[in-house]
Amino acid sequence: MTTRPPARGGVLARVAGWAHRRRWLAIGLWLAVLIGVWAGASAAGNDYREDYAIPGTESQEAADLLAAHGSDRAGDTLGIVMAHDGGLEDPAIRDRVESMLADVAELPAVAGVVSLYEDGAPLSGDGTIGYATVVLDVPSEQMLPEDTERVFDTAREARGDGLTVELGGDAARVLAEGEGGAAEGLGIMAALVILVFMFGTVVAAGLPVITALFAVGSTIGLIILLSHAFTIADHTPYVMMLVGLGVGIDYALLSFARYRQELVAGATPAEATTRAMDAAGRTVFFAGCTVILALLGLVVLGLGSLQGLALSVALTVLVTMVASLTLLPALLGVFGARFARQFTARAARRAAKGRAPDGAFWRRLGGAVQRRPLAALVVAVVALGALAAPALSLRLGFADAGNDPAGSTSREAYDLLSEGFGPGFNGPLVVVVDGGDAGALAAGEAATAALGGTEGVATATPPIPTEDGEVATVLVFPDSAPQDEATSELVEALRGDVLPALAAETGADHLVGGATAATEDYADKVAERMPLFLAIVVGLSLLLLMAVFRSVLIPLKAAALNLLSIGAALGAMTLVFQEGAFGVDGGPIEAFLPVMIFAIVFGLSMDYEIFLVSRIHEEWERTGDAAHSVREGLARTGSVITAAGAIMIVVFGAFVASPDRMLQQMGFGMAVAIFVDAVIIRCLIVPAAMQLMGRRAWWLPAPLARALPSLRLERREAAATTGPEEAREPRRARR
Repeated sequence: MTTRPPARGGVLARVAGWAHRRRWLAIGLWLAVLIGVWAGASAAGNDYREDYAIPGTESQEAADLLAAHGSDRAGDTLGIVMAHDGGLEDPAIRDRVESMLADVAELPAVAGVVSLYEDGAPLSGDGTIGYATVVLDVPSEQMLPEDTERVFDTAREARGDGLTVELGGDAARVLAEGEGGAAEGLGIMAALVILVFMFGTVVAAGLPVITALFAVGSTIGLIILLSHAFTIADHTPYVMMLVGLGVGIDYALLSFARYRQELVAGATPAEATTRAMDAAGRTVFFAGCTVILALLGLVVLGLGSLQGLALSVALTVLVTMVASLTLLPALLGVFGARFARQFTARAARRAAKGRAPDGAFWRRLGGAVQRRPLAALVVAVVALGALAAPALSLRLGFADAGNDPAGSTSREAYDLLSEGFGPGFNGPLVVVVDGGDAGALAAGEAATAALGGTEGVATATPPIPTEDGEVATVLVFPDSAPQDEATSELVEALRGDVLPALAAETGADHLVGGATAATEDYADKVAERMPLFLAIVVGLSLLLLMAVFRSVLIPLKAAALNLLSIGAALGAMTLVFQEGAFGVDGGPIEAFLPVMIFAIVFGLSMDYEIFLVSRIHEEWERTGDAAHSVREGLARTGSVITAAGAIMIVVFGAFVASPDRMLQQMGFGMAVAIFVDAVIIRCLIVPAAMQLMGRRAWWLPAPLARALPSLRLERREAAATTGPEEAREPRRARR
């Protein structure tokens, strides 16, 4: 047996060595970045804004046509919804309401108020429910929360003597939002508990969390600055925190676990740091690149509202990856001596008590799976297929006030309007009539008559012409609520049958627009471009894994299993949030979530795939024994993968407690996907599949081998740790 010579590390090892030696400088640089970014962000403030444009869709064409004819408004509206069992025409009630509306008209950001007592103003059939329209001088998304709060407080002053007053509209929904921070704090505390159990020390448990907080904090400050140059939605920071905390802790944990193994094996803290980054650091690097690649694939969907979110989350992953490769080695340099004493002493006490070595449970599990690989594979795949099946009936949409928390003013206003005017009143379809043989107004009147008698339509308003008279608008109120499947079917019927027949009679063009139709168009646009998105993400990931593992079957297996875990997550989301399992209010899944979850989870699944298979590959390179390599790879990584998965699950799962339905759905879906991937796929299906593939797992055709670059994850130490004959034996075995 020869002595291991000092190995020349790769770039990541050299970077880690520098950070370890210059630890205080590295920590100081990260502190400077964090403080500097937030100083700039505090001074500049944010400029979050939405981009609702859906190029190439009928709803967008309708909106553009109205804008071209001067019918677009700079501001949006709020609705003051009132109800009184004795009727709103009661003189005492009317005086109080009109006085309140006059006060509202004087508030900041209010351009005017249309009273419910004006001619043509809406009152329910029995006169007990009505609403006044507050015209804003800014779009809803730019309305300051404090201005909305003033309108709400002023309106509520009219309450009393049986009069109910609620505030509806997009700007009012901000009043239903809870305070942020609770979900993130809950996730971090749960992650700390898991890390303490894993490492046995609070200091060791805190390092991955500190690394993640530095990375996420710096990135959110940077996004605030970038919001002035790019279109970034206001919910982006919450998604960044969700992904950044999970990924940041995960990456730091993978590296720190390898660092502990090196310390227990007898390395000095400096050696353990460079060796960990030279092995686990490469895994983190390639896994992070896969996540970023998957997120950037969302850009091909061409949806402005999604591009800013995807780029922001990709930047978050990039910064967390850099932090785990630079900040973590510096922190290890500060606490390395303490860790060396603690970890080696704990390992010695364990050995003295005759306890099984680390990984014994996972070796037994791997052996059990290898004895019945086909049975384990079939049972696990069938179970996940059953969980994924509900995703076949997935309906996409966007949350509206009907999904706000019960008791919130926006939800109460929504329910009152549904009660007084029908469920479709909260989401009318906007039919835009352009031209016509007898003019737009005459064509609009014909549209009103035809649409009013269409099945599924409660009523259609008279046409409202633009100022130039060339275009008219007809509001169509469905019998069903905006999120009902019947409303989606009505949009299809109007576009496919009713309006084309009407166009043939009048010579006018008819376009169906409005928020409800835009939701349908958004979902159709995502479905239309999904094949290209999948081809780019999956195809490039396959090429990357082929280059890393020099194999064809392993990347194909990884892609198939990742798709299975994502399908299971979408199926679980459908059961809970669409079908209303466990008492959740049923409704459509947020339209952009399936592709966003696919991008993030596909990349994160590659983390565990690369981490597990790289250790299997390391053993294969060392021994050439396929079965032994699988057991040993699982033994070395099983506890780390399950701990990392548990942390991801609690961080993502904590967001289910958020008041925001979109964050609830995203946190739940990603938690389910990580559970399936870390527990069922990595610990059961992958060992079974690797056992069945045997030596063929590492097959790569010669033409591909020559064409692909060689991207190695493992240090080449086999020849250094064994004798010359032992080092050559695996190569003979493989031949």
